[in-house]
Amino acid sequence: MDKLKSTIKQFVRDWSEDGKSERETCYEPIVREILKYFPKDKCDVSTVNILVPGAGLGRLAWEIAKHGYSCQGNEWSFFMLFSSNFVLNRCSEINAFKVYPWIHQFSNNKKSADQIRPAYFPDVDPNGLPPTANFSMTAGDFQEIYSENNYWDCIATCFFIDTAHNVLDYIETIWKILKPGGIWINLGPLLYHFENLANELSIELSYEDIRNVMLQYGFHIEVEKNLFLQHTL
Repeated sequence: MDKLKSTIKQFVRDWSEDGKSERETCYEPIVREILKYFPKDKCDVSTVNILVPGAGLGRLAWEIAKHGYSCQGNEWSFFMLFSSNFVLNRCSEINAFKVYPWIHQFSNNKKSADQIRPAYFPDVDPNGLPPTANFSMTAGDFQEIYSENNYWDCIATCFFIDTAHNVLDYIETIWKILKPGGIWINLGPLLYHFENLANELSIELSYEDIRNVMLQYGFHIEVEKNLFLQHTL
């Protein structure tokens, strides 16, 4: 039930007008960095391969593909996969559906009416990508699916790296699959998902330690306000 409630709220964050401010805070900085390092007037963006692990309901990957880049989202959760399939492949009218995402939320309600307030989705037509857009979603474990070395021009992770049992494994995988000179753009906290869960491997490193590991692998840090990394030649 907790996963279901979280997925319903993800509809709000990713595909409703109510989630616009969150998307502007989390997704727009990533998109801006992509546009900065792969400008449309200097390269054929359709040949720039971008991967979004932990894509959730696919909005960030969709926004990247909307700019013409070749973008693939990856997601492990079946809750998210079923829901993203519905939004991306079954929705064609703006605000055609509504959910009540806070109906089971009894904490932090300013007004009683907040609990029964509906949210409408999608706020855009998911079919509104350019005809030539190369956009896809894959299902499965990030580390198992992506093993081809030096393939991706850019990897964009948003609230993702703390979902690892061992964050070092994620860093190693990202280093291997990025092309030389490719970029890794990361935004999000270190709220380790498996911390304090019984019988679950979990390695919780501070940002300082993670940063040192990244540098040891060979990443060169270009921007450290939302953690932008470059794979050195």
